[in-house]
Amino acid sequence: MSNVNRFDVITIFPEYLEPLKLSLIGKAVNNGLIEIGVHDLRAQTTDVHGSVDDTPYGGGAGMVMSPEPWGKAIDAVAELAPNEIHELIVLTPAGEKLTQELAQTLTKSKHLIFACGRYEGIDVRVGDFYSSAKNFKVREVSIGDYVLGGGEVATLVIMEAIIRLLPGVIGNSASLDEESHTLSNDGETLVEYPNYTKPKEWRGLEVPEILLSGNHGEIAKWRLEQALIRTKNHPN
Repeated sequence: MSNVNRFDVITIFPEYLEPLKLSLIGKAVNNGLIEIGVHDLRAQTTDVHGSVDDTPYGGGAGMVMSPEPWGKAIDAVAELAPNEIHELIVLTPAGEKLTQELAQTLTKSKHLIFACGRYEGIDVRVGDFYSSAKNFKVREVSIGDYVLGGGEVATLVIMEAIIRLLPGVIGNSASLDEESHTLSNDGETLVEYPNYTKPKEWRGLEVPEILLSGNHGEIAKWRLEQALIRTKNHPN
């Protein structure tokens, strides 16, 4: 295992993770800043149909993802980083909400494993087992109060939120200090102030004169005022 953050994703739709090859994340991989592996859960099945789900005990609608292929897949992925603490991220609407603070916390994990559930979710015993396993931490995470078809979209969101914070990924790291949910004022987290670029006038709308003044002290004051206004109007 190299001294970089490693991300492994387990899914029944590996092609869903193709965007990880693009933009900042793709460049980070190519530059050796991070390592990413995408793994097909069905490769751990033994029947001809590659079955990964079954009917729920107790009855009810839908199917539940079986624990055995998940256990095999997670064990195999853990072997890719044998000397690390493996943080297993189970994507579920019941998990803790993704925040900028959580993303920053997860940058400290050298090996993140994302379990992309489908159907009615993954048999809960998978999370229970690895919660007590040596060298594992388990965290259930949600990206919002709504339901998706599976954990792949949520994984893309979470990985981008984490990876862009890692050293060397963003060209101008100072920009990370002035963005939404990172700006602060006396302990209050703020959303970012409005930004403008050329031309000075566009479709009858002018850039605020203060931004053209060259007075950096007054510009900073204006930006803070705008961030406070935006934060007050920002939906919780």
